[in-house]
Amino acid sequence: MIKMVVTDIDGTIYTPDTGITNKVKDCINKLAQDGIKVVIATGRGYSSARKVAEKLGIKCPFICYQGGLVNSYEGEILDVKYLNPDIANKIITDCKKRNIHLNVYVEDKLYVEDDDDYIKDYIGDKGIDYFKVNSFNELDFSKLNKMLAINYDTKKIDNLTDYLKEKYPEIYTVKSTDYFCEIANKEATKGNGIKFLANKYGFTTNEVMAIGDQNNDIEMVETAGIGVAMGNGTDIIKSKANYITDTVQNDGFVKAVEKFVWSKFDV
Repeated sequence: MIKMVVTDIDGTIYTPDTGITNKVKDCINKLAQDGIKVVIATGRGYSSARKVAEKLGIKCPFICYQGGLVNSYEGEILDVKYLNPDIANKIITDCKKRNIHLNVYVEDKLYVEDDDDYIKDYIGDKGIDYFKVNSFNELDFSKLNKMLAINYDTKKIDNLTDYLKEKYPEIYTVKSTDYFCEIANKEATKGNGIKFLANKYGFTTNEVMAIGDQNNDIEMVETAGIGVAMGNGTDIIKSKANYITDTVQNDGFVKAVEKFVWSKFDV
């Protein structure tokens, strides 16, 4: 029996075009009413994830920054894994050499050196505040949540991701979209976030359903008893999932819940 449902946000329950549909909102609220623990797992920070929960009308815990930060709804830090400052400074140099925009997240605040179209496009309608600094050297990296490299040249992001994986195997590097390369603590994965929360609430991972669409969702799809890939997901996550549901545009999240939770599917 599924006791906890863990969902990604972007490309899973939300798109910029349609937002979050009423079907998804109703589904998530019914899960909560039925006593199913709902968890939002995202590359976003706590403040942004909480705004999504508010739109959904639920109070839930969050796995943020791919698993680098686990928060209660109220903002209590339940678990945290920071990125090594020395490696972070080297990656800043690597990105500058490649002319790749970089977002830096320190204590759940977003900082940039370049107030350019990349950050404006990234913010979009997320309602996230960001702060411009003259240099990342001004920041205290002792509590560095993650870094996000952004470029619309997909080859640049592919090459950067491959380079960082090879040069810094001691960190977690993954593409979260064609244009995003996420950089975090090695243990900062959504899968580890699921393990932490399942243990906290007294569930086994076999009692968890996790659903996502991108490569940064692979660990949680593999960790959960039922791992679901969205129909609009990457080929890799589809190959790792137990089940492929419909697309985000067709409320694939709802269809997966109907199949594995409300049908009383026995895991």
